[in-house]
Amino acid sequence: MGKQAIIIGSGGQDGLLLSELLSEKGYGWMGLARHAVHLGGIEWHEAVDITDAAQMARVIGAVGPDEAYHLAAYHHAAEGGTARTAEVLRHSLAVNVLSLGCLLEAVRNHSPATRVFYASSSHVFGEPSQEPQDEQTLLAPTTPYGISKAAGLMLCRVYRRQHGVFAAAGILYNHESRYRPARFVSSRIVDGALAIHRGERQELVLGRLDAEVDWGYAPEYVEAMHRIVQQDAADDFVVATGRKHSVRDFAAAAFAALGLDWRAHVREDPSLPLASHRGLVGDSSRLAARTRWRAQVVLPELAQRLVQDRGPQPGKTR
Repeated sequence: MGKQAIIIGSGGQDGLLLSELLSEKGYGWMGLARHAVHLGGIEWHEAVDITDAAQMARVIGAVGPDEAYHLAAYHHAAEGGTARTAEVLRHSLAVNVLSLGCLLEAVRNHSPATRVFYASSSHVFGEPSQEPQDEQTLLAPTTPYGISKAAGLMLCRVYRRQHGVFAAAGILYNHESRYRPARFVSSRIVDGALAIHRGERQELVLGRLDAEVDWGYAPEYVEAMHRIVQQDAADDFVVATGRKHSVRDFAAAAFAALGLDWRAHVREDPSLPLASHRGLVGDSSRLAARTRWRAQVVLPELAQRLVQDRGPQPGKTR
């Protein structure tokens, strides 16, 4: 067997895609999810609480992984409704920061050769005046999620500068796949278009159609994560397409992939909540220069792939 990796947050979109990628590359891997341990060639027989420093020290010390990917995140999406800020902040800090601290400390003390990747977010920039955003853009988060992801990013910098831990971070912009939860607007659009195509419904209600997003294809983004971890030195990298598209553009592409005119089925309700009132767009020049990574799949191909992946299509089995 080749290298070994631990994936924290293996049950989410990126964790599932990364486990597939690492398996293809011949890795043995161990995935830690909210209530389960997923094994891909590494033996382990205990549950692991990622927010418990002693438990994380035990698993990192026993496995001694070549790489550890911290992809776990508590993200209260705007599409999911409302919740008290204090509650969201508490969960965000526990999952997005405290568990990262447990991982970094375990690596520092028990497996210093392990290379750590942390999945940060474009939400660390809040609503910046600079466009596009890069690694030098001011961190000015405006939500509990963004605050926690900014704290995680800073924690990686502390551990690599003060303790010599290989702690790299990806500042990830929106990225979609068949694994994206249904509450996200991209999945709502694709699933709604598929349901309309099957004759199960007639209308899809969305929020502001002019809201803009830098949307990428998640399988490409986990490839970027892997490339970042292979670098000689740890650093921070924006992972983005560098292009903004509106919700209207996404809906048009998804419906067109099914031979439908979105205008006949989509209704705008501006009162629906939005994650941000200002679209974010990232500059991945540093990542391209260091790793030759560039996003290849953008709209309309992105929407077409999601329609195909999230099927099933009429007359086809999945």
